[in-house]
Amino acid sequence: MSKTKQSAPKRVDIGGQAVMEGVMMKSPNAIAVSVRRPDHTIVTKLNPYVPYSQKHKWMGYSFLRGIINMGTMLSMGMSTLQQSTDMLGILDEEPTKFEIWLSKKLGKGIDKIVMGVAVILAVILSLGLFFVIPEAFARLLKTWIPDTNWLVNLLSGLLRILILIGYIMFCSAVPDVRRTFEYHGAEHKTVYCNENDLPLTPQNAQKFSTLHPRCGTSFLLIVFVISIVLFTLVGYQGTNFLWRLLSRLALLPIVAGISYEVLKGLAHSDNKIVRILRWPGMQMQRLTTKPPTDEMLEVAIVSMNVALYGLPEGCETTPEGYTIIHDYRVTDPNYVAPQVEQVAEEITSEDVSEQETAGE
Repeated sequence: MSKTKQSAPKRVDIGGQAVMEGVMMKSPNAIAVSVRRPDHTIVTKLNPYVPYSQKHKWMGYSFLRGIINMGTMLSMGMSTLQQSTDMLGILDEEPTKFEIWLSKKLGKGIDKIVMGVAVILAVILSLGLFFVIPEAFARLLKTWIPDTNWLVNLLSGLLRILILIGYIMFCSAVPDVRRTFEYHGAEHKTVYCNENDLPLTPQNAQKFSTLHPRCGTSFLLIVFVISIVLFTLVGYQGTNFLWRLLSRLALLPIVAGISYEVLKGLAHSDNKIVRILRWPGMQMQRLTTKPPTDEMLEVAIVSMNVALYGLPEGCETTPEGYTIIHDYRVTDPNYVAPQVEQVAEEITSEDVSEQETAGE
């Protein structure tokens, strides 16, 4: 292993994210992103990671850590998706004259401009789908059934959940998104395999479910459920549309903080009541995870091993500095590659056996 080798932490949560043709894995002190290129090789990149709770102790306190984590994961998720696209090496065409002009005017690289625009559009879409439309629906309900705030908030909250489910189902119809959902399944299976202390191989990982209690999909559903309760208890209940919208947005960090603690509690307990409570979120993951292929699991395993142990020695690198992995097993610190002489003997033995069979 290289100088970046790290000792594998014991009994800690290893998180991950599906990306374009690959998987990101995050250990307590490193982030690894691995993708499979069109030539079937795997390229991986290792980045050091220092949690905010280590820099500022108060950021690790209960409730506050959920708010910090939500912001961190949103930022990290977008940058990781961009990084995975760059690592694939399929978007290296020359920028247009307009892109060059825009880059000069704004003083930033075209990649950062595109990412910034994508983030803005994503925020606008999220606000429109999950806040503006449900609050407009709630305002309409208030004219039909006044003085029943709990019912209005319940129905508008259910509409948010239906919109989320419909949006995911619409996205899953796109082939590239469906492949990403398969990599999401590979991420979960690999995490399960690591949590059960089994050797990280596609065969072992395939035994596990694609549904995991700490998945972001479950977190989203918990957020929506908690928001119904909080919006009813402390949110603005009047008919002014703008005030209703602003009060919901202001409560969002509190919703995130509570939801994170609920997710952690449900993920680390396993009694009958807990299983019942987390069942809806687990079932919703059937929309965002699909069974992966063995090749996809190999990519997830590379990310897991690199995040835990560092980059393997002796591997080639691309001009951009990404490490090229031809065999996922080399990222396992316990893997011993067969000697050249041993391989030659095995090949010779196979040839002799084939000749004897042909002679018979």
